[in-house]
Amino acid sequence: MAIITLRESITQALREEMARDEDVFIMGCDVGLRGNPFGITKGLMKEFGERRVIDTPISEAAFTGLGVGAAIAGMRPLVEILYCDWLTLPMDNIVNTAAKTSYMFGGQANVPIVIRAPFGVGGGVAAQHSQNNENWFVHVPGLKVIAPSTPYDMKGLLKSAIRDNNPVMCFEHKRNYSLKGEVPDGEYTIPIGKANTRKPGTDCTIVAYSYMTYVAEAAAAELEKDGISCEVIDLRSLLPLDYETVMDSVKKTSRVVVVTEAPLRGSIAGEIVGEIIDRGFDLLDAPPQRVGSKNSPVAYNEGLEALCTPKKEDIIAAVRKTFE
Repeated sequence: MAIITLRESITQALREEMARDEDVFIMGCDVGLRGNPFGITKGLMKEFGERRVIDTPISEAAFTGLGVGAAIAGMRPLVEILYCDWLTLPMDNIVNTAAKTSYMFGGQANVPIVIRAPFGVGGGVAAQHSQNNENWFVHVPGLKVIAPSTPYDMKGLLKSAIRDNNPVMCFEHKRNYSLKGEVPDGEYTIPIGKANTRKPGTDCTIVAYSYMTYVAEAAAAELEKDGISCEVIDLRSLLPLDYETVMDSVKKTSRVVVVTEAPLRGSIAGEIVGEIIDRGFDLLDAPPQRVGSKNSPVAYNEGLEALCTPKKEDIIAAVRKTFE
């Protein structure tokens, strides 16, 4: 067992899967010589060569389309988009080709592609480098979407994504890259579509994912001082989503708060609340609450950035509201 950063856990997953399967390759802007702006692919070009770690021109639509084609042809490409905001550029390749090809060809073609993208607020990098657009892809049949928060989960889920025969979107919160955690020395994978209970509790369920799980844990610790025991569920996968674990928790606590860093309007938080109501309305002792960002572009100014982003106090207030 080693204690490493989430950034290092991604590098480990990439290195191990490339060594295991020669069909796995990486492509994107600055992934090779520079080793990614966050240092994730540093050294991999030297280790595996320029044919398997490919620096591409600055055209997300072009190199994502190339990746989709390579996946259909039998390769296992790992496409990196520097920031999730720029997923708008290859949207057609992802939504209309990668997601639909297997269905349209009656299962005779697979698209085993993984598209990685840093997402989320933090660092004052403004409106085109700070979005939470994971919600868009949860809407698309044929895709899988993961958003792990710990080094252990990131490595295990990313390895599963690389081996999956379906297109997988992997969202990595920029604030999580430097967070450390325990990762086993040996081989392991984590199944896509299985949530994790980060903290057990009895009075209220807090459902969150990615960086917001840490904020939820901090809120739960504060509420514990006042005698309110919160169970914190880390979804890890957004599509498929583990409603069994969520509903088991709601059945126990009878109250639920769903947290996302995305703007609330049209976010996955509303979808989760709707599903909870459909599956277990009679289990609830209070209306479910949602916590998310303001419906506003993310400001360059870090003070304004923080103002529109969910905080520990927002989650605490939402939990308390379920007891009114």
